[in-house]
Order: sequence, then C-alpha cells, then structure tokens
Amino acid sequence: MSQVESKVGPRPANSIQSERTAIDFDIDLLNVFLEGSYEEAAIVQELMQQIERDPILKVDSSYYELNKSEHREVTARKIAQLSTYMERDAPDYDKFQKRLGLLTIIDPQLGTRIGIHLGLFLSALKGNGTDEQFQYWAFDTGAVFLKNVYGCFAMTELAHGSNVAGLETTATFDKDANQFIINTPHIGATKWWIGGAAHSSTHAVVYARLIVNNEDHGVKTFVVPLRDADHNLNPGVAIGDIGAKMGRDGIDNGWIQFSSVVIPREYMLTKYTRIDEDGEVIEPPLAQLAYGALLTGRVTMVRESFRTSQRFMTVALRYAVGRRQFAEKNSEDNAELQLIDYPLHQLRLIPWLAFTYALACGSERLTKEHVLTIEILEAASRSEDFTKIGKAIEKLKNIFISSGMLKSACTWFTANLIDEARQSCGGHGYSSYSGFGKAYNDWVVQCTWEGDNNVLAMSVGRALSQALIKAQKGKKIEGDLSFINDYKQFVGKDVILGQYFDLKVLLICYKAVLIRLADYVVQLLPENNNNWDLFGAEKVTMSKLNAIYYLLEAFIDRINKLSDKGNIKPYLVDLAKLFALSNIDKFSGIFLQFNVISSEQLSELSFEIKRLNKHLRTQVIGLTDAFKFSDTFINSALGSYDGDIYNNYFDIVKMQNKEVKAPYSEVLEKMLHRAPLENREYFQKSKEVLNRLGKL
Repeated sequence: MSQVESKVGPRPANSIQSERTAIDFDIDLLNVFLEGSYEEAAIVQELMQQIERDPILKVDSSYYELNKSEHREVTARKIAQLSTYMERDAPDYDKFQKRLGLLTIIDPQLGTRIGIHLGLFLSALKGNGTDEQFQYWAFDTGAVFLKNVYGCFAMTELAHGSNVAGLETTATFDKDANQFIINTPHIGATKWWIGGAAHSSTHAVVYARLIVNNEDHGVKTFVVPLRDADHNLNPGVAIGDIGAKMGRDGIDNGWIQFSSVVIPREYMLTKYTRIDEDGEVIEPPLAQLAYGALLTGRVTMVRESFRTSQRFMTVALRYAVGRRQFAEKNSEDNAELQLIDYPLHQLRLIPWLAFTYALACGSERLTKEHVLTIEILEAASRSEDFTKIGKAIEKLKNIFISSGMLKSACTWFTANLIDEARQSCGGHGYSSYSGFGKAYNDWVVQCTWEGDNNVLAMSVGRALSQALIKAQKGKKIEGDLSFINDYKQFVGKDVILGQYFDLKVLLICYKAVLIRLADYVVQLLPENNNNWDLFGAEKVTMSKLNAIYYLLEAFIDRINKLSDKGNIKPYLVDLAKLFALSNIDKFSGIFLQFNVISSEQLSELSFEIKRLNKHLRTQVIGLTDAFKFSDTFINSALGSYDGDIYNNYFDIVKMQNKEVKAPYSEVLEKMLHRAPLENREYFQKSKEVLNRLGKL
C-alpha cells in the first residue's frame, strides 16, 4: 500500500489474486503450447530475463515521456548494446533473432531500426547477391555484427510505394568506364521513408532501373555507399530527415537523392541478373525469385502480431478483473461489479484473447514454412536442375500468398485489438502510462509498410480466384490453397453449418465460404471485361477469411496433437470455437449471402459465443498469466501482475511528473492579474477622455 488511507479504498489486487486461485489448468504447460515446445519456452524465459535485467535494454514508464530526439539517442545506445549480444550469440543467429523479437514487444522502434540492417539490408544482399557478394558485404566487412557497415533498404520512393516495378531511380551502365551511374531523375524518384538513412546508414541496397545502351531492363539492386569513413555524405548523395511521424520516433527515417553517383560494376547484386564483359544483360531462369528477400519482414510481422496481442490482452483483462463499476440492483453488500462480469465487456475482449491463441499457432506454422522455403530457394539458386527451380518457384508463390494474407489480416486485427483493449479501460486507457497510445501509434505502420494491406489482400484474393479457375480446369492446386481442390463439394447453395458447433464443421464453413465467394467473382468476371479492380472489396474479404481459415486450421492441428495432461485441452478447444464463431459473426453478411449458415443458425451462434465467453471468463487471468510476460514486458500502469492498478498508476504519475510549477506559469500569472482593459488599451476610452474629445 503506497498511500495513507483514512478509509478503506478499493482493493483490485485482491480481485486478481482471487481469480488466480480459481485457475484449474497447468499454466506452465499452456505456456509450452503457446511457444511450441519445452525448449522454446525455456529459451524465451531466459532471454526475457536477460533483457529486463539489462539496464540499457529494459524499459519503464519513463519511456512514455521521451521526445523524438531522446528516443533516437536511446535507441542508438540500445543498438550499440545489442551489437555485443550479436557477437556473443554467434554463430547462433536464431537465438539473436529471438532476442530481438522479444525486445520488439517493449520497444518496437528498436526492433525496426536494427531490423532494417539485419533484416532488410542483409536479406536483400543474400537474396539478390551471389555467394561471394554476400560473403564480402555481410561477413568480410563485419556488417553482420554491425561493424564498419550499417545498411539501409532504399526501395520506396516519394511517388512509388507498392508499385515496385514502377520505381524511377536509375542505374545507367557506362560500358567504357565499367561502372554504374546512380541518379534521381526528378523529385518523385526521391527515396523516401528510408529507415536509418537520416543519420545511421553508411550503405544502402538501392532498387533502381537498370539502363544499358538506352534500354530499360527493369528494377534491379545495387549497393551504394552513402557516407565515408568519417560518416560524412559522399559526393552526389543528398540525405535529409523526413521529420516527425505518427510513431516509432526512434527510427531515423530519411530521404535520399542521387546526383550522378558512380559505383563500380561489381556493386550490382548479380544472383539473378548480370552484365557480361560485352555489356549484355543476362537474365537467368531464377530472376523472378529476386523479391524473395521481402518475405522475411512479412513473416516477422505476423509473429509480432502475436506478441503484441499477448501484451495488450494481458493489460485489458487484468484491468477488467480489477476495475469495478456499478452495483447490482438489490445486492446485499452494494458491491460494484467487476468489468469482466458484464457480458458486453466479455464480448469486447475474450474473442480477441481467442484470436491471440490462434495467432500463436498460425504464426509458428508460417515461420516454419518460411524457413523451409528459404532453404529450397537457396538450393535452387545454386542448381541448374529445372525440377528444383520449378519447386522453388511454386514454394515462393505459396509463401507470398500465405505471408501476404497473414501479414495484412493479422496487422489489421492487432491494430483493432489494441484500440478495443484501450477503449475497454475507459479514461485510464487514454493515459500514456497505460501503454496503449504509443503502442497503437507504433503499430499501425505495420498495415502499410512492406506491402500495403489492401494491395496485399487484393493480390491474395485474386490468386485464390485464379486457383479456383485452374482447379475447375482439372489442375491440382498445391500448398496453402489446396483446399480449393474440394470445390465441387461446396459450389452450390446448401447450408453447411450443422446443428452442433463442431470444430471440424466450423473449419469446413470457412472453406465453403471462400470457395463460394471466389466462384462468385469468377462467374462475374467475364461479363465485366475481366476487370479485377471491380472486385477489390471481395478480394480483400477473401484474403481476410483465408487468413482466419489458416489460423484456425493451425490452431486445431496443434490442439489435436495434445494429450489430456494439465487440463489445458478443454479450454483450448473452447478458445478455438470462440475464434471460429466470433469471426463468422463478424463476417455474417458473407456467410449468409452464400448460405453457408442460415439466419436461424446465426441467432444460435450469437448465444453460443456468449456462453463461451461466460465460461472462459473464469479463467482469463490464467489464460493471460500463461503468456509469462513480466511487468517489464507489460510496461503498463494498468496491467501489472499484482493487479494493484490504482496505487501503481498513481505512483507512476507522481514519479514521472514531479514539477509542480510549470515553466510557463508566468504566462498564466500575467493573464490572471492583468490590468483592466481600459488601462491596457493604447487609446483611452474613459468618460473623461471621450468628453474632452467630444467638445466642439
């Protein structure tokens, strides 16, 4: 107790402890389920402990008081600290990636600022460069350990984002000098939003149009030095800071203009495209794999969606247990109800908890698929075996679809989750110390970068529709869209959902609605001049539903592998049902339109959602404690483990706001004690003056 009280006040900590005594499953076992294995769970806890004990890396409530300049300085110090961890973790690169992923929970701007170098820059080198080029730029220079080279990823331009093929920066080959001339032809071609460019980066992987003998060969990749050994800009390179942003102020996003910057021919990354000694451009069969480097970021964002959802579900549900509002009529003790006991509050939060659990399973599955795809790509790039090349291309197409739909849907859903969690905490959720405000502002950029969500979702919807066309022509569909092979069972008008809300049947409902929606688009295309743009909304909806189907399938697969040990399976089954049903309810218009469910079933479904919410409500503290996030990782005045929300909140407010008299108090004092208006006006309007002026 941090306050002297003359009367007993609210005791939210008692409420949360009471909830913990009611937990009837093994929290440790549930944590293993969420992390994927005992080994993974142990590693995560080990890394979390190291982070929260590191005085440079850890965060606290002061994080919410920093301005842009302070955020950038603090982030730079953290990157310097992390560079040592990189060396110590080596050669276990996977361990460092896990460390960075966990740090991103509490400091997203740190994860991005260093991730631009380690993820985008190095991935672009690996994905587009030869083995020798990658060895030199990543290892020989020391870049892989943040030595000598600090890279950025110069793709986006002021006038072009999603349309990568339309980028306008040029790389003109000078055959006589055996070099490239990098140029920004106009303001629209200015590289923009380039993370790390403003102050940090020494080099950039630049996406530019390859011009040889006045012929445009499309967008290729080039390593361009930006700064010299003294960190001064190289001749011909102009760089500036793009200024204040909605969030992630710790990232020094910048703009870059190139004015006839000369680089050696060897600085072009030539895994897929090269220029021979005669100046001829050679495009090998694997040229279409060049954009595989973009996948890593999208896959990472799906896992970040899971971690961020864990954090804010914990805050919102702990607050909902501790906060009481309004007493029941005719109650004997006149005690106010816990927020979580209101059915509407349950409906606002518990389905999002179910989403978080589904995301644990789906994000892990996507990560494994991505690792396998990269391995196949690497093998194919070293081989002239066209069978391997074909397999690599098909794997790449599949991961583009699955990562695209999951990146877009999960970042959208997580943005919605953060805001609903904030609103559920009432006025206190609006405080910066709740963590919601900065988290939301930091998060929503995920809906835009590395593939605008609507653009990605439309491409997935189109791919799904085209897969149906192929299946209807007798071609077998492989990968994550293979469910389309069953299209004959579902193209029709029969109601799919049966009497019972069985998980298998619910999964089939999603399969049916996807196939019927795709068939609807396919049938209407010919009479609309095959104009795919007319069906943008349908394609986006298809992508979202496909992502939900993917997450649900991964969730069910993981549940089916469980034993009955620890009593966790029944709750996981209910969470999976709630996830499936709540999204059918959310997209009920589509399910009704295509007769996958009936209107009567929709009413029954709504009551089943309420029943599941009420049942799971008794275990929400256990279901969030299973995330095993310490108070450092929660970093919210409203979500501490002890549940003492009012004392914790009040202590933070006092600690971070010690100044009583403001620097601008003098302004207020002058305003309050100002002289009468007639004394302050330059020309007097008193009766005496006016009488004098009025005399003839």
